[in-house]
Amino acid sequence: MQYTELTIHTTTEASEIIADIMWGYSDFGVTICDKNDIIALQTSKETTFWDYMDDEVVENKPTDVLVKCYLEQDKAKEDIASILRDIQNAKELSAGAIPFGTLEDTKRTVDGDDWIDVWKKHFRPIHLGKIVVVPEWIDYTPEKDEKVVLLDSNMAFGTGEHETTSSCVELMQEYITENSVCIDVGCGSGILGISAIKLGAKKAYLTDIDPVAVESSLHNAKLNGVDAYTVVAHSNLLDNTAIVADVMMANITGEVLKLLAPSIPKNLKKDGVLILSGIIESRLQMVKTAYEEVGMQVVVEKKKGEWFALVLKHKA
Repeated sequence: MQYTELTIHTTTEASEIIADIMWGYSDFGVTICDKNDIIALQTSKETTFWDYMDDEVVENKPTDVLVKCYLEQDKAKEDIASILRDIQNAKELSAGAIPFGTLEDTKRTVDGDDWIDVWKKHFRPIHLGKIVVVPEWIDYTPEKDEKVVLLDSNMAFGTGEHETTSSCVELMQEYITENSVCIDVGCGSGILGISAIKLGAKKAYLTDIDPVAVESSLHNAKLNGVDAYTVVAHSNLLDNTAIVADVMMANITGEVLKLLAPSIPKNLKKDGVLILSGIIESRLQMVKTAYEEVGMQVVVEKKKGEWFALVLKHKA
């Protein structure tokens, strides 16, 4: 069988957004080729994953990131047009807050199914405190106290690999108890809400305005056997509901977090905890100010890579 490979030239900052858009149209895989990931691994003070790396990779300060997806040939023309349209819409919504690069696109035909298995071999369990995110095709035996979150391979954004998601998963472990009610705003793959249940929360409400994300979260909740403890809503926040959370998570861009600031506090208990992620440094103060103005205060600030996450509570 033949597939059409679509490649978009972009930036590190926009790569996850574009990959997320591509997942809405591809059942056969999305990849991000970013030299900055290699640099981050090689220069990590904690662990070195590479035996050798050309010095020019660092010296040249790479900016061009390739995001690729694979499409059925009979639908490729239509799907590519939709993907390019959605990318342009995302760029306009960012209002310049996120650099998207050239967005040059190239297409080519690839043969065979073997590459799918090769692609899957690159994915391994991701350890985030007590949570271990495991691709659903891998047979993983957890260590004592580890909580496994299974994720399907071709679903919406949120695998735990990106700093924005991993920061949320790590932070929420400090606050969730067996009596917690949690809300995951912009749930994507459902990883945060599912992790909350795995950590002992009694209920998790997941919301997203993207129907693909809603489908993904429903699928992954069932895959993990937690669907009886989760409610997934196709909505913006929990409009017109009286549900209030002990722990509320929102892993979205800074611009969107700012827009949601007036709405979020009504669904958070007075002694509840709000975890925000997906914030670049240039938007950090903007987000802080937006939530201070609605009676929230920052109690923890976490930086991972180029991204920031915040823990907030209602002001006393």
